[in-house]
Amino acid sequence: MKVYTKTGDTGTTALFGGTRVPKHHIRIESYGTVDELNSHIGLIRDQNIDTHYKEVLIEVQDRLFTVGAVLATPPEKETLKSGEKRLQNLGILESDVEFLENEIDTMEEALPPMTHFVLPGGHTTVSYCHIARCVCRRAERLSVHLNDIEPTDELVIKYLNRLSDYLFVLARKLSLDLDADEVKWIPRK
Repeated sequence: MKVYTKTGDTGTTALFGGTRVPKHHIRIESYGTVDELNSHIGLIRDQNIDTHYKEVLIEVQDRLFTVGAVLATPPEKETLKSGEKRLQNLGILESDVEFLENEIDTMEEALPPMTHFVLPGGHTTVSYCHIARCVCRRAERLSVHLNDIEPTDELVIKYLNRLSDYLFVLARKLSLDLDADEVKWIPRK
């Protein structure tokens, strides 16, 4: 199987189920941004961080492949002619969201309470977390926009929302672990 198919040379691409849409379609933007997020998370995972965080990030990357598959499937193609679901055994579950919430809660137990806004930075690894968080928020916004146009699995949106929270708390926790400077935002008077 060749990597290139030439079918996208005219500016369209196929969704799951074969429907062709322009490459700028909101559905493509949504799952393309999730793919970008997955790459940024891989960059965080490649850093010198605790093995536990690497394992969590691998789980997140796996879930993001599922999120991408869900977003790449238009509602009218979710069910095959046979009546079976196109994405059998795939989907985001409430337990996926709860997994992130549990990880957030565990990290927050070791962190001082938030008393100020934090400027991204202080350490390269922490900055990668903030970049991933911003890309995650963009993926969430695009998925919400898509949901306004065509129904989307609401757990996908909820998962992306919780993931951005996780990435923010991970940035704070890694700042602590890596003894990085956490710079406070101080508004001008």
